[in-house]
Amino acid sequence: MNKKSINKDLTLLYVEDEDKIRNLLKSAIENEFKEIITASNGDEGFKKFKKFQPDIVVSDILMPICNGLDMSKKIREISKDVPIILFTAFSEKEKLLSAIDIGIDKYLIKPVDVDELIVTIEEIASKKLALENIISLSNNYEFNKTKKILSKNGVEIKLTKKELSFIYLLVDNIGSFVSHDDLKKNIWNNIKVNDAAVRTFIKRIRTKTDKEFVENISGLGYKLRA
Repeated sequence: MNKKSINKDLTLLYVEDEDKIRNLLKSAIENEFKEIITASNGDEGFKKFKKFQPDIVVSDILMPICNGLDMSKKIREISKDVPIILFTAFSEKEKLLSAIDIGIDKYLIKPVDVDELIVTIEEIASKKLALENIISLSNNYEFNKTKKILSKNGVEIKLTKKELSFIYLLVDNIGSFVSHDDLKKNIWNNIKVNDAAVRTFIKRIRTKTDKEFVENISGLGYKLRA
């Protein structure tokens, strides 16, 4: 079975002033994405960015009314994280340096190869997803949900699979808590385990981290501090 492309979950904003090019590229890639929103200049593109909040922005640089670089500057003022890819027919150093200063994720020289564009978007989206799955916790702890790794100040803390599953469960409930019943159901698969065994399990995790890493909610369950 083929793995589903991450692009299938993305809404893309495509900004291009030439109608023929815009329509052709949209037609060529629209089946690869959840939705493609188009705009004919940077001013319209910025308005549609604010309205639709797309997952990624693809734009030409040279456009009337508001060019791609100026639009990207405006987008960066309200969104530091959304990936931006620019198309350019220019190779001038000033244009490329401007793109770097703004925080453009990638630039592609025109004419753009459709397959290269699709692969580039998937690579950028995958990196963004990986970063989103790194959860910051109190006292400089981080948990990577993708790799199931707990670290402090960049150093991995060695934990058992069951301990990591417990932390994953608590991370999924940040801002709330995991009840004793849910803990037993998800970590021990409903196998009968007494409260003393659970307390020993929690104590072992605290020994590997610190006393305050897992917080006890008296009579209710456990939580992590975000």
